[in-house]
Amino acid sequence: MSEEHKNDPLHGVTLEQILIKLVDYYSWEDLGIYIDINSFNNNPSIKSSLKFLRKTPWARKKVEKLYMKAEWRSENGS
Repeated sequence: MSEEHKNDPLHGVTLEQILIKLVDYYSWEDLGIYIDINSFNNNPSIKSSLKFLRKTPWARKKVEKLYMKAEWRSENGS
């Protein structure tokens, strides 16, 4: 494994995996509060959210940041 990947906690985790984990943990309603975007607040789905996040770097960064700060990560180290 290269040095670059060792220091990237998101290496090997897909955006879809991140989103599914966040929805399971927080719910769509809470995600829409934490990150105010239409794909979380109006008729949310994994497919529509992924499409938006892949085209919108600022929103993707917010999702990744929330994932990294999520409480379950400190509880079990995953």
